[in-house]
Amino acid sequence: GEDEWPVGEQYDRELLAHGDRRNVEDRYRYWTMDAIRADIAARSLPFEVAVENLDHDFNIGSIVRTANAMGACRVHVVGRKRWNRRGAMVTDRYLPVDHRPEVSELVEHCSKEGLTLVGVDNVEGSVALEGAVLPERACLVFGLSEEMIRACEIVVAITQRGSTRSMNVGHAAAIVMWAHASRLEGAQS
Repeated sequence: GEDEWPVGEQYDRELLAHGDRRNVEDRYRYWTMDAIRADIAARSLPFEVAVENLDHDFNIGSIVRTANAMGACRVHVVGRKRWNRRGAMVTDRYLPVDHRPEVSELVEHCSKEGLTLVGVDNVEGSVALEGAVLPERACLVFGLSEEMIRACEIVVAITQRGSTRSMNVGHAAAIVMWAHASRLEGAQS
């Protein structure tokens, strides 16, 4: 009954009464959306993620979901505003996802926030991720147009050992976010 419910402002009375079937960590079970957002924001790492909405619409949702899982504090979708949210599995509700119509708007935001634009692509002049020391306050950018490549201070590539020239942008994003978050966590401990 109600007398056995956990006590605290973070709890949602409706969810306690009817059950919580959301895909959230156990520690967030029965919490309100706002309480989860606030806790995630307080625990996020000092990096952001941007993806250019070129032609990998479905991957954007996957990148948002990974950004949430890896502790990014914000995601930017650059270019077209509309993207397929299914792959995000509603994680876009828990962290800020901004729309930036132009590359210049992302550049301006990062400059104001003291974030270094770090592109991820295996293009001419890119540096191997494993050998690169990325700034802590980075905005990791995926799906790069020529304009975006020029805007980045550094472009890193994932070393590949197979026959394919490139990998899926959602998978590349997961690898780079995990590597960056792991280094940040290591530096903090």
